[in-house]
Amino acid sequence: LAFLGQITTRGGTHLPGSIDYAGHSFDSYPNGLAALFGPDSVPDRGTVQIFCFIGLLELFVMKDIEGTGNEHVGDFRNGLDGGVFWGKLDEETKLKKRGIELNNGRAAMMGILGLMVHEQLGGSVPIVGEL
Repeated sequence: LAFLGQITTRGGTHLPGSIDYAGHSFDSYPNGLAALFGPDSVPDRGTVQIFCFIGLLELFVMKDIEGTGNEHVGDFRNGLDGGVFWGKLDEETKLKKRGIELNNGRAAMMGILGLMVHEQLGGSVPIVGEL
């Protein structure tokens, strides 16, 4: 999501409406790391709200609850799948799909890391343009 969010906002697509009650629009703030650390960055209270929301998700939503049918570490279904999709797959297919998901996550992490490094170095990135 970080990589796609970076590409999308760099392409000029932002959420509609205001980010606060003062009427600042989402596109009035810079893209990338400058949105958090630059002179025109999101106000500190907004950054704190973002981190608090992530903390709430980590503590209360994304939990690995014992005894709910989770098959592996990081399986956050917690009994909600009901065998509709994942339960119908054989073990070999499950392992293959888990491996594909892990590799896609690794590729996305490398992609966002590359964009962050290029943003700090300056210059032009082929798809994104000037950073």
